[in-house]
Amino acid sequence: MKRWLPLLTLVLGLGYLGSTLWPPRNSGAFDLVGFGRLPVLANGRIKPMDTLARSSLLQLQHRQTVILADGAQLSPVAWLLDVFYRPEKADTYAVFIADNLDLLTLIGKTERDLSTRRFAYADIAPHLQEIESQAKLAEPIDDKSRTAFQGAVLQLYGNLILYQNLQHALVIPDSQDFLGELLRFQKSVPEGVAAVRAKQAGQPHDEDLAQTMVALGQRYLTMSQSTNLLAIPPAADSADANAWRTAGQALLETFQTGAVDSSVLAYAGLGMAWRGNRADQFNPLVGLYRAELAHRFAPQLAKSDAETRFNAAEPFYTSMLLYAAAFLVAIASWLKWPEALSRTALVLVALAWAGATAGIITRMLLEGRPPVTNLYSSALFVGWGAVTLCLVLELIYRNAIGSVAAGMIGFCTLLIAHHLALGGDTMEMMRAVLDSNFWLATHVVVVTTGYASTFLAGFLALIYVFRGVFTRSLDQATADALARMVYGIICFATLFSFVGTMLGGIWADQSWGRFWGWDPKENGALIIVIWNALILHARWGGLVRTRGLMCLAIFGNVVTSWSWFGVNMLGIGLHSYGFTAAAFQWLSIFVASQLIIIAVANLPLEKWRSFKRSEGVGPLLVNSPSRINK
Repeated sequence: MKRWLPLLTLVLGLGYLGSTLWPPRNSGAFDLVGFGRLPVLANGRIKPMDTLARSSLLQLQHRQTVILADGAQLSPVAWLLDVFYRPEKADTYAVFIADNLDLLTLIGKTERDLSTRRFAYADIAPHLQEIESQAKLAEPIDDKSRTAFQGAVLQLYGNLILYQNLQHALVIPDSQDFLGELLRFQKSVPEGVAAVRAKQAGQPHDEDLAQTMVALGQRYLTMSQSTNLLAIPPAADSADANAWRTAGQALLETFQTGAVDSSVLAYAGLGMAWRGNRADQFNPLVGLYRAELAHRFAPQLAKSDAETRFNAAEPFYTSMLLYAAAFLVAIASWLKWPEALSRTALVLVALAWAGATAGIITRMLLEGRPPVTNLYSSALFVGWGAVTLCLVLELIYRNAIGSVAAGMIGFCTLLIAHHLALGGDTMEMMRAVLDSNFWLATHVVVVTTGYASTFLAGFLALIYVFRGVFTRSLDQATADALARMVYGIICFATLFSFVGTMLGGIWADQSWGRFWGWDPKENGALIIVIWNALILHARWGGLVRTRGLMCLAIFGNVVTSWSWFGVNMLGIGLHSYGFTAAAFQWLSIFVASQLIIIAVANLPLEKWRSFKRSEGVGPLLVNSPSRINK
């Protein structure tokens, strides 16, 4: 059984990965998958409705499915359709996070409601004026100076604006028969426009018809100004393929063209079918509208289809589960069945790495960009790069250390990426100064590889300390292997950090006219280079041996996390993403944990001898006679 365990794991793992590649299917009568594949232009890029629904829900409630009052789950696309076409029902879904006590008081809740955390728009609507007033008071205050309440009320206010934008995207929320309204509007446009012009010229006209046209114009102008979702593709005679419009803008153009845009009519028809629970009308309309778009927007549809499949597959979530399993199996291999379980853990790491690789490549194809374009993608790439090095180490040493480090780093970086995705769409448009695929593919990739390798050295050092202090499993051969791993990875990290920083200086010179400006991010990159060089010189000069090398490598985690996240949270400099209280809190906890581990590793030897006598376990890191001076 032990012999066949790795092969069995490989077969089951491949089956699990393959099952995520099946095309998404409809769970009910409505063609939600087809609607989710329809393209819209939002946040500067064309994306499917499925992505719009998922990213909106992540921003609103930090998860992609809606949990109803009876415990049933609503898919992202079904929720989005209700927001579009049945706002009176969508308003009852608890999708707005409010977990600050003062904010709960503002919306009429009490401390007992703190455990609920998520509330419906209908609960919040009576307090919109108070929320807006508090948000306007908090907005001018600097991020770092805001109280927890001010930050929470600003987040809720932004989420409410997003929700209202969606409600006005395709129809007017208070219209019970928007399709009928549009058909009557289209029929009366020629005579109505003529009546308005006659009135303006002081000529005889139909006053009722003129007033109706003016009222409709104001109605559609308000609709246009109430959303920023560009759901209507360019007109057939438009020379600009990116001239997407809001539904309100397209309706205002009707006063000139005399005909309502067919896309607006299609979405109004879908709304009528959804409100009437008529799947027999909804599904053919989705197919007809998609066929109409295919004549002019085939590339955009193909990309939307691919992104929808990518969303359904969830490769990074799948990889995160496999990394966690690999970590546990690799740890178990140090206790029992070392050969079989270590090979099984390696198989799991390889499968998780393959899933993450496929996900990163798909993101690159969808964006048309190198792998690292923002903080979210940097978390993906740092984890991927570190796991790649772990696989190399494991293939060389075959001691499960590489698998443990891979499982730990892979899981943690994907967890970080998941929380970074809560801000919305992760495939955002690039700032103009960063819009260079060459430098994104050179400087950013190289310096991020330096991050990944520095973190890997630190996590290998953590394994050394934990095994040496708290277990008897760190024998001399394993300690020597870990020392060689850490030393080699630090050499690799020094090279990539240095080259990446130099490339960044050249890019800065081309973009801003100076090679170096002591920007916080530039200083952070320089500190990584200096710290890795310090470790190597301390080792070469005999100032530290194995234990000292490990402690310095662990502090490398602090240095790298500060450069990766900390300087971005300062709210200053050309690389700032703005101060985030939650990110700063978790960064502080991580730094404190690394400092505690360093302190534990440097406790006097007598303390651990006493621990050994009282607890019956031996910390080999400090008690092994052959390594007591190391």
